[in-house]
Amino acid sequence: MATLNGGDDPYRWLEDIDGADAAGWVRERNAETVAALSGGEAFAGLRAEIRRVLDADDRIPVPRWYGDGHYYDFWTDAAHPRGLWRRTTLDQYRRREPEWDVLLDVDALAAEEGENWVWQAVTVLRPGHGRCLISLSRGGADAAVVREFDLARRAFVRDGFTLAEAKSHVRWIDADHVYVGTDFGPGSLTSSGYPRVVKRWRRGTPLSEAETVYEGQTDDVEVHAWHDPTPGFRRDFVGRRLDFFRTEEHLLTEAGERIRIAVPEDAQWDVRREWLLIRLRSPWAVGGVTHPAGALLAARFDAFLAGVRELTVLFRPDDRTALSYHAWTRHHLILATLADVRSRLEVLTPGETGWRREPLAGTPEFDHSRILETDPDHGDAYLLASDGFLQPGTLRLGQVGGPVETLKREPAFFDADGLTVRQFFATSADGTRVPYFVVGDPAAGGGPTLLTGYGGFEHCLLPHYDGVIGRGWLARGGTYAVANIRGGGEYGPRWHRAALRENRPRAYEDFAAVSADLVTRGITTPGRLGIVGGSNGGLLTAVMLTRCPELFGAVVARVPLTDMRRYHRLLAGASWMAEYGDPDREADWAYLREYSPYHNVRGGRPYPPALIVTSTRDDRVHPGHARKLAARLREHGHDVSYYENVEGGHGGASNNEQRAFVSALMLEFLWRTLTGRADPALPRPRPAVDAGRAIRPSTRR
Repeated sequence: MATLNGGDDPYRWLEDIDGADAAGWVRERNAETVAALSGGEAFAGLRAEIRRVLDADDRIPVPRWYGDGHYYDFWTDAAHPRGLWRRTTLDQYRRREPEWDVLLDVDALAAEEGENWVWQAVTVLRPGHGRCLISLSRGGADAAVVREFDLARRAFVRDGFTLAEAKSHVRWIDADHVYVGTDFGPGSLTSSGYPRVVKRWRRGTPLSEAETVYEGQTDDVEVHAWHDPTPGFRRDFVGRRLDFFRTEEHLLTEAGERIRIAVPEDAQWDVRREWLLIRLRSPWAVGGVTHPAGALLAARFDAFLAGVRELTVLFRPDDRTALSYHAWTRHHLILATLADVRSRLEVLTPGETGWRREPLAGTPEFDHSRILETDPDHGDAYLLASDGFLQPGTLRLGQVGGPVETLKREPAFFDADGLTVRQFFATSADGTRVPYFVVGDPAAGGGPTLLTGYGGFEHCLLPHYDGVIGRGWLARGGTYAVANIRGGGEYGPRWHRAALRENRPRAYEDFAAVSADLVTRGITTPGRLGIVGGSNGGLLTAVMLTRCPELFGAVVARVPLTDMRRYHRLLAGASWMAEYGDPDREADWAYLREYSPYHNVRGGRPYPPALIVTSTRDDRVHPGHARKLAARLREHGHDVSYYENVEGGHGGASNNEQRAFVSALMLEFLWRTLTGRADPALPRPRPAVDAGRAIRPSTRR
């Protein structure tokens, strides 16, 4: 059998993304998996049900605001798999079937140009709103082509701002200038593959003549620049991202002078009009006071630059509560917090005597609510989205201090009768209480259960309505669970730092504790417990497979990291060393090798069946991670299925047809493995009930 001693890597050849040998191996594995899982009535029915959810005409078209009063939306359905970028007015949006003004038909563009375009992003010019910069990727990759688009003419601008395919950073300065960071040639990118140089580019001139305004170091993650066009507060900023969590930022004066914004490198900050907000990731001693990690501070921006350190505490965390994010309106600040992973929203208003606080109107008590949009240039309106594991989404339009109007309600995509949401707390190996949610029929003890987690990069897993899980799992009689393990941001920076670098095993101990607690409570059994995770969550489930396989009956790892010896040398991997560590340092590799899934596959120990899913076009997490782990598992005789979508980027799929197929593949694998059968019964259809009915989750500890 092949070994991984020293620097040897017998499956290194699978890192050659489009190499003939690697491509042949992928085709063989795909054929095996598709033949094993996609045949029969059950799979066809499941895929069709998922596709109906993804393409449903009565989904809420989730709008974006760009400051011109329109409601913008990017919409995909069966007739438009690549999507329509469109807009409408508020009066039209209020209607059951609004009249949409189609700005760009990506399907038509792809057919016309013979390209596999996938919509990525848009940046609209402020003020004026007549032009925008549209990013389109080939097959869903992070790297994209950027083109200038005329919103009035609904056409790309001939000889406008255009960038070739790259992982670019581009922002408007005014109608005739942009800041651009892109692949300018040798030496212009960081080791993570992002821009190292940012330039000011004037309309009508070649990119080669753009003026350099800022440069970073090769081992930075990236550099950036942006312009704030707010009347009376026009400012320019440049900065370098030192690693995933630390930045160095400057105000760029008209004379070209850079003035350092003297906040801690690992703090997040935001400038809006006269205010500077500072969100701390670590304690900060300033002005004779030590502010804790997770606090949000406010200061007058100009005074702060001048050295004044009069800071107002807007939020201070405690053991149960953390700041999630903030959003400005014209005159107010909306704070979103989490209390034991349950959302709370409040409004803060600056005044002569300090900041006044009050709850945000229109926020349901038991649903998870989030601010989708505000328009801080023009007013105090906000868009509020609310949903829950069993509660379809509701979209509300509110005015701070004014009325709240329900604009849209999402339909129910599965029958939730008899299902409940419960929250429990497991005890991890070091005594830490770890929250998790359980969704399903409380009377269905010992049944098939699907558990997911993430546990990294301070990312939170929050309650939300998922029609695919609802139809593809809950409606078949399964139970669904979400683990809020350390490494995430559910309790702020402290929760993240507790599983950072050498402490990463704490996240795995938390997940194991939740898995065991599900069994102890009689919710499931080890043989009927399946786990799924993507990206860093795919690393999580791959670690679980090799670390404690006896806890699970099936494992799915989607677009996973698995080779922690070489992750920093593959695509964007170098940008994550602040999270995981540097494998080239002996001290770091000493702890990384203890959990690196690729290096910890063993024979002679039973592993549950595993499915590994990735995308050839994932240019963030290299598909070699997934390929090599699958090969290693096969080498040791373990039951592993593998599927690699040819498109999709880090999302794993580039359209709803692919999303439905990949989702059905994973859910069918889990159902068959955990129940021992392919259930021919289709999920129960969605009921004709009031989707606005509130469901209050029970809480147990």
